Amino acid sequence: QVQLVESGGGLVQAGGSLRLACTVSAASGSILSIGTMNWHRQVLGKPRELVASIASGGRIDYANSVKGRFTISRDNAKKTAYLQMDSLKPEDTAVYYCDVPYILTTEEATGDKEHHNYWGQGTQVTVTS
Repeated sequence: QVQLVESGGGLVQAGGSLRLACTVSAASGSILSIGTMNWHRQVLGKPRELVASIASGGRIDYANSVKGRFTISRDNAKKTAYLQMDSLKPEDTAVYYCDVPYILTTEEATGDKEHHNYWGQGTQVTVTS
């Protein structure tokens, strides 16, 4: 099946930077295409917030709370999305999740297969004042 693995979280002081990565992999076969890649964040007890999105064609959207501070990008060859987080604030503290609504894989034996709504395991980002 398909797997999303996030990395790059950690502890940083306010004003600092972190870079998150989300890599898509397939246990068998190969990945033909990956649709929009999203970064969300969630604080315990609060709703999950969509932070940034990058479409396969390159369109980018940000939540107002992170505009001008966060930068989303993707490397299609590496099947990886990145979230560069600069000028971090204590209120950015959360668990950050990667979400990919659509992935197309192919296997020689079974042909093409669509996969929907895959999420990563989350990575903790903590910003101290």
